[in-house]
Amino acid sequence: MKLVDQNKKSVGLNVTSLIDVLFILLIFFMVTSNFIEQPGMKLELPETKTQEVARVEKLTVFVSKDAEIFVNDQPIELSNLSAQLDQYIVEDDEPTLILKADRAASHGLIVQIMDVAKQKGLSKIVIGTRTESAASP
Repeated sequence: MKLVDQNKKSVGLNVTSLIDVLFILLIFFMVTSNFIEQPGMKLELPETKTQEVARVEKLTVFVSKDAEIFVNDQPIELSNLSAQLDQYIVEDDEPTLILKADRAASHGLIVQIMDVAKQKGLSKIVIGTRTESAASP
């Protein structure tokens, strides 16, 4: 005679709580992460106590501490900046220049870039900065 054991328990791993914890962690990291547009080079922007949010335009000029100039992530010489700006001014009816310069960049170079922009009719120039809270690592 064969006896059947009625108390047979199936062995299994309940992963429901593990999945819940993983989803909570995923949501936490998605909410707390920053999605900030960064240029192709490392810039130490000057710090300000006040912050004014500006609309991101098509025309952005980056200046590195080594006096390298980039127009929308494309390297360019200062002598060719005027011709490059002409291309972007034609495309936009009210062009705005966003100038993001490293804090160690030469002041004279920044003034030259602003002068070229003014000569091309760009009356609205926005200087890219970061707030003090974003400055601390």
